[in-house]
Amino acid sequence: MHSLDDFPFAHCLRPSELSYLKEHAKKISVPKDTILFYQEDICQDILLLSQGEIELYMYGDNEKKISLYALKEGEQCVINTSSTISQTPAIGTAQTLSDVEGWLISETVVKHLMHQSPTYLNYVFSLFTIKLDALATLIQDIKFKKLDSRILTWLKNHHTTLVQATHEEIAEALGTSRVVISRVLKDLERQGLIKLHRKEIELL
Repeated sequence: MHSLDDFPFAHCLRPSELSYLKEHAKKISVPKDTILFYQEDICQDILLLSQGEIELYMYGDNEKKISLYALKEGEQCVINTSSTISQTPAIGTAQTLSDVEGWLISETVVKHLMHQSPTYLNYVFSLFTIKLDALATLIQDIKFKKLDSRILTWLKNHHTTLVQATHEEIAEALGTSRVVISRVLKDLERQGLIKLHRKEIELL
């Protein structure tokens, strides 16, 4: 995906609306491991991600990092969008997991499109619905699901039998400590569910 025309909502916009978007969008390229905005920042622009991947995470009261979701190409960040439109602090931090490319859309432009285009407004609302469902599931998992099940779900979500990840990375993603993750992974290995390798975990 390399053009604004490729985003899901673009083909439903009127020609004048799409031209307005293209005229005011600012193309950006950002290297890996860059913080795009921090938790509690008030965002001024919305990012339309055309290439790469971005992690959204937050820190709880215990200073543990909790991974919220990954933003992939062709998507628009809900946390970023909410903060920009409402001019309220972002509930999480956004960090690039790879080199990324995309477009920045100002608060003024986004509000204009939402006012002028029911299609774009519906698109934004659908984003909120999807991500809120995902966040609700995450909260349920954190509160009620055993850690061994959460780890297996996290590994299976990579859609490969050989996941490249350190114990520290899993701990950060699931909001717990490396020591606890290492202990549970050893238990899962003894149960024959996984096999541990150096910086890799094999699903059996």
